[in-house]
Amino acid sequence: MDIAKTSALDLSAALHDGTVTAPQVMAATLDRIDQVNPEMNAIVSLRDRADLMAEAEAAQNAAPKGWMHGIPIAVKDLANAAGLPTSMGSPLYEGQMAEADDLHIGRLRAAGAIVIGKTNTPEFGLGSQTFNPVFGTTKNPYDTSRTCGGSSGGAAVALATGMLSVADGSDSMGSLRNPAAWNNVYGLRPSLGLVPSEPKGDMYLHQISTNGPMARSPRDLAALLDTMAGLDPRQPAGLSLPMALPEIHAQTDGRKIGWLADWGGAYAFEPGILEICSTAMATLSDLGLDVENLAPPMPAEALWEPWKGLRNFAIATAYAPLYENGQTRDRLKAPVQWEIENGLALSAMDVHHLSGLRSAWYRTAAKLFESFDALALPATQVWPFPVETDYPTEIAGHAMDTYHRWMEVMLPASLIGLPAVCIPVGFDDRGLPMGVQLIGPRGGDARLLQIAETWHQATDWPGQCPG
Repeated sequence: MDIAKTSALDLSAALHDGTVTAPQVMAATLDRIDQVNPEMNAIVSLRDRADLMAEAEAAQNAAPKGWMHGIPIAVKDLANAAGLPTSMGSPLYEGQMAEADDLHIGRLRAAGAIVIGKTNTPEFGLGSQTFNPVFGTTKNPYDTSRTCGGSSGGAAVALATGMLSVADGSDSMGSLRNPAAWNNVYGLRPSLGLVPSEPKGDMYLHQISTNGPMARSPRDLAALLDTMAGLDPRQPAGLSLPMALPEIHAQTDGRKIGWLADWGGAYAFEPGILEICSTAMATLSDLGLDVENLAPPMPAEALWEPWKGLRNFAIATAYAPLYENGQTRDRLKAPVQWEIENGLALSAMDVHHLSGLRSAWYRTAAKLFESFDALALPATQVWPFPVETDYPTEIAGHAMDTYHRWMEVMLPASLIGLPAVCIPVGFDDRGLPMGVQLIGPRGGDARLLQIAETWHQATDWPGQCPG
């Protein structure tokens, strides 16, 4: 068994039937990390090998906790894992040790996972380019001169290179989908509330970001989602759904997909992206799904305005104390300061107006899902760019007016918390990967994963991974 290429569910089965032991899996995992991570820089804050081997030995001699019993996992460095540092890519938090697990990390441990370290992320998770002054830059395994995306970039690279079999991530603007597209793996942004956030601070107003799973197959994606999901009685909003994995092989013939392409020309794309994604639409049609070209249901700017403002608002409320402190402000990167400044300038009525625009898009999208099972868009507007570039300032001659405008294609799902799965769709002539995002109605996570599984059985793009 090649542990680096084995799916998480197959690894789980092998551990449970004794084909492999937890110490063997741990040793193979750490050997793989030693082999590829020095160049990739995807896993950070790696725990001591002797401690991890001892924990694997203890797992081998203990009764299984759950399906992840003995499976190594590294946690995105925005989330807390007890006993490990949570730097969030910022020098302001470098070396800060977590005293307890975040809710979803605790659920992974309860299922038997062994937390071995963290995965790299941009500072505070802002920007879809994984670099920070604490750990440096994570590289794309398909071309190490290019970015791996982000903010779940370390997780995506660890999956693509066989250092992990599954990984957690988070998604505000597109952080589970963009790195999945650029690393030839799967990423799911769950319906907002399905994977609870932390029960702290305000739990009503700032509903944008969500945690979620990444994997090399939809089955593993579904298994990890089922582990991370579940209501938290300490929080006022949430979503409870039947488990996704048991129905992953459901028939998808006849399901209807609305292909939104470039949103009627509103979204700029680098050459080749629309073509490879259109080819994927044709393949889905060949697989029995009904793909229909769809006109823009709303002007793109009607989504951008509320997104930009509400994101400013959320980031300002989270990090304003750092900005207002003269000793820490200059240690924040420029995009963080820009977000905070814009957020602080909003009035209560401004936020109310933006929330009304957001609500209008939700009502429009809900109407669309009366006719379509899923909507489809490319998962990114550009190919992986050089690692020296902080972010694209133009796309195909179109200037970008913010540090994140180049990810505008992510907004139809992100703005209103819809589930969206990124499926890998192949490579350009340089060998760079691309993906398509399939967006479903709120609570439609399992049905999206069923379409993804149909796709995976026919294509298995992650089987063509580096190394």
